[in-house]
Amino acid sequence: MKKRIGIIGGGQLGLMIAQEAHRLDASVVVMDPSADAPAFAEADAKIVGAFDDLKALERLGESSDVITYEFENIPGEVLRHIESKYDIPQGIAPLFDSQDRLREKDNARLHGLPTPEYAALPVRMGALAASAAEPMTEEEAAALSPQERLVQLASAVGRMGKPCVLKTRKFGYDGHGQAVIRDFKDIEKAADLLAVPCILEEMVDFDFEASVIMVSDGQDIIHFPLARNVHRDGILDLSIVPASGLQRNGEENGTCRRIVSACESFMRSCGYRGILAIELFIKGDDFLFNEMAPRPHNSGHYTIEGCTTSQYRELCHFLLGMPLTRPELVAPTVMKNILGQDLDAAKRIVAESLRGAGPGIEVSSPEDVDNAFCGEAGRGVFVHLYGKTQSRPRRKMGHVTFVPMTPEKYYSEWASRFV
Repeated sequence: MKKRIGIIGGGQLGLMIAQEAHRLDASVVVMDPSADAPAFAEADAKIVGAFDDLKALERLGESSDVITYEFENIPGEVLRHIESKYDIPQGIAPLFDSQDRLREKDNARLHGLPTPEYAALPVRMGALAASAAEPMTEEEAAALSPQERLVQLASAVGRMGKPCVLKTRKFGYDGHGQAVIRDFKDIEKAADLLAVPCILEEMVDFDFEASVIMVSDGQDIIHFPLARNVHRDGILDLSIVPASGLQRNGEENGTCRRIVSACESFMRSCGYRGILAIELFIKGDDFLFNEMAPRPHNSGHYTIEGCTTSQYRELCHFLLGMPLTRPELVAPTVMKNILGQDLDAAKRIVAESLRGAGPGIEVSSPEDVDNAFCGEAGRGVFVHLYGKTQSRPRRKMGHVTFVPMTPEKYYSEWASRFV
């Protein structure tokens, strides 16, 4: 009998987990609040329900042998109710730790990863100048007046120095729930964020961002080649592998080995299992923890075609109790994120490749390309469109992986297609 994997979340990550699970002869049950969630197209069974719907989660548990999750913003409190009843191999600890930026940073420091300077806001009045000031609860933060928020933020920025970044502790992603503070007028605009618990972080002067994606079965840890990440307007635009600055003659250099060793040590020390992605700021030979995600990561999409095994396959290996496989890079690779504003360009690439290809697949225009296209559009150009029914700017609609591809060749031959 096929083993059944339950996935909480039906977005593109759930879709790609499900595709890989089917290649390994497992069946998939997906739960998501949206009836048109992308992963439902690949699921053997679907459950439409809110992430805090305990009955829907129990239906998923009863229909699955193992359960995983594809994004962080699932109420950890609800998962506690099902953790003891059903098999969640990763557990909920990494999910819980990643859901609050303050807890996440405290945890990173506790387990050996250096972080930027940070401070919780707002804090209980009377302890504003104390280094151990106690953070306010959500209810206390919501009750602050606009003037109190401004005073708290101005005082904290004065201690930390400018520039710095104010972030909500929960639910922020892709630049949402964040404000960069460079001068006083930025403080005035950002103070409204203190209606909820926040974290103030120093602005880090870094050379580039890199991500480390690991999978642990509790004994061994494998890691994928580190990607150099390029952002545009706060959202990942490109992942480039190998990451210049972390490789030498095709091998990981000393800085890269120190990063991997520190991240693996962190994962072991925390007792995490399954998949974990850690984003880091790199400055010369130094690195700082930015954030983590206990799920497949956008910067790891390149592994599908760029490596001998993918982040999705190794997560499924872990979930199914199969041995992990150590990945190797097939060739230099560039992954381009496709946002709503890039979708037409991606469809044009597919249309140009398939035009005149033969009966049944001839494509005359980008409008003929299915939003759920997945395949090779020209040699070494792999297009993945996620099948989302609504396209809008800044929404992740797909990705394109170029293998083999150097950054120089990408910028000279392809970058202009996505302007």
